[in-house]
Amino acid sequence: MEVVSIERSTYEELLTSFNSFITKMKEMASRGTDKGLGDWLDNQDVCQMLNISPRTLQTLRDNGTLAYSQINRKVYYKPEDVERILYVVAGRDKDAK
Repeated sequence: MEVVSIERSTYEELLTSFNSFITKMKEMASRGTDKGLGDWLDNQDVCQMLNISPRTLQTLRDNGTLAYSQINRKVYYKPEDVERILYVVAGRDKDAK
């Protein structure tokens, strides 16, 4: 094993740069987790919120009324999209009565 000697000032600059890099990486990682699936809703959540069946939810997706994202076979919805469609579904319920 080879021993390498460096000056103290060089070592301190290297350490400062490394700590700065770590801080930036932690900031980037925390921004990425804020956009996680914690804010997204799945099929069951949306069906309960809108008081509709899974088949009706499928129809809303198929005709483009409700935006969604799919990861593998799991479907997710943004809460703001579900809130927007809440009025449409409520209007259909009133028309049916």
